[in-house]
Order: sequence, then structure tokens, then C-alpha cells
Amino acid sequence: MNHSNESTPLCFSINSPPFNYTHTIASAYFSSVFSALGLTFNLIAFVVLLKSFLRTQSRSRSSFLIFLCGLVFTDFMGLLVTGSIVVSFHFTQFNWRLLDPHCHFCNFMGMSMVFYGLCPLLLGATMAMERFVGINRPFARSTSMMTKSRAVSIVLLVWAGAGCISLLPLVGVGSYHMQIPGSWCFVKISSEASDMAFCLLFSLVGLLSIAVSFLLNTISVVTLVKVCCSQDARQRRRDYEVEMMVQLIWIMMIASICWCPLLISPAQVAFHRKSPLQPPSIRYVTPGFPSCARSQD
Repeated sequence: MNHSNESTPLCFSINSPPFNYTHTIASAYFSSVFSALGLTFNLIAFVVLLKSFLRTQSRSRSSFLIFLCGLVFTDFMGLLVTGSIVVSFHFTQFNWRLLDPHCHFCNFMGMSMVFYGLCPLLLGATMAMERFVGINRPFARSTSMMTKSRAVSIVLLVWAGAGCISLLPLVGVGSYHMQIPGSWCFVKISSEASDMAFCLLFSLVGLLSIAVSFLLNTISVVTLVKVCCSQDARQRRRDYEVEMMVQLIWIMMIASICWCPLLISPAQVAFHRKSPLQPPSIRYVTPGFPSCARSQD
């Protein structure tokens, strides 16, 4: 389908539906099953964490559970929003261009991908920093105790920061674009100045969050191993801290596997200045978090 530049909305200027894509019943049920499982597990995890938060007496564990609840809630909402759109596409096979001629729906989908993509990474880095201070600088942490209200404020601040980044394309910094097979929208990956700036910002914030999480979690694990093997291990019970570190490492691994393809591809295009007419093809294969995407060259 060919359109002139004047009649083609920005989000369809490179990839314009309908695409030559075979819709199978398997893809529809595959997306539906994984969405349902993801929503169910996130809801169960949120209820369990909420009960643990109400029972715990430790301030450090309370703050960690607040961060974890914020992460699970964000994950649930991300799956609910993006999964609903993708599952609807696979079942109805709607033409996005006819449904959304002014790109409002596409922009919303792109904002959701960026927002719900950065939030888990930023929250993971925040939790890694909190655990790093609690394990490696316990006296400094005791003098400036992480209260529940402060932990909630940090979660809200992370959401606000990710939200501001996701809104940048609406004020002219970057843009959101339809992605093959027509079920989702994401950042426009090109060598244009505004698109390059937004791609780099999105990629660097996400990759820096992963790097900070990896570095601080590694140091914290090494410190815990030394403490557990020391002679005063009996006096310093670290069972709950070991449990929190195991959870944090799993979160870091899952988030890294899920989002690294979407973080690295925009940076590669920006640094290598590839043609905006041939961006790398990133296909949304399952509408869930954490197993949400893969990169295809």
C-alpha cells in the first residue's frame, strides 16, 4: 500500500499496514496463554508480597518489599496494557492504519513499551543500590534509615522519570512507529537527529540500569559470602538478606534477557547511522513481561 508523504501519518511513514503476514491460530492462543499466565502469576506474587509486607517487622525488609511490590505492579500493568493490544490484533487481525489514522493509539502503545520497559530496569537498579548500602554500609544505612514513606516516594519518582522519558516523542524528541507484523508500536529507529537522541536516551538509561544492578549485586553477593563464612556468622543472621539477594539476582537476569535486544538495537543504529528506511526488525513475539521480545536481523 503506497501513500504520499502528505497523506501518510508519521507512525506509518516506514512500515504501513496491512503487512504480508500469515496470521495463525497458534500465534493468537500463544499470546493469550502467556498473557493469562503472566497476569495470574503477577497477581499471586503481589498478594503474597503484600501479606509479607504486613507481617514483617524489619524496616530494611519493608522497604525492599515496597520496591518489589512496585516492580510486580508495574509488570502486571505492562502486561495488561500491551498484552491486551497484541492479543486483540492476533484474534481480530485489525488494520492499525484504519483503526488509528492519527497515530494516537500507536503513540500510546509506544509510550507503554518505553514506560513499562524502563520501570523494571530502574526499579531493579534502585533495589540493588538499597541492598548494596544495607549490606556493605550498614552503619551508614542505620543513620539514614529507609522509611516506608521514603521507599514509596522513590517508587513514585522512578515512575515519574520513566513517564517523562516516554512522553518525549510527543514534544518532538523522537517518535513512535509501527512495527512488523503490525501488532505493536515502538520507537522509530533511524539516524535522524531527534530519533537518534531518543534512541540513545532510551538505550543508555536501560543499559546503565542493568550495569549498575550487575555491579552492585555482584559486590553485595561477595560481601554476603564473606560474612556467612566468617566466624561471627552466628551473631549476624543474614538469612533474610540472602533471600532478598536471590530474588534481586533473578529479577536482574530476567530483565536483562528480556530487554537487552530492545536496548541494544536502537544504540547500534544510532552509533552506526544506518538508513532510516532500513531499521532493524524487532518483532514482538509474546505480549508479556518478562519474556516480551526478541531481535531479528
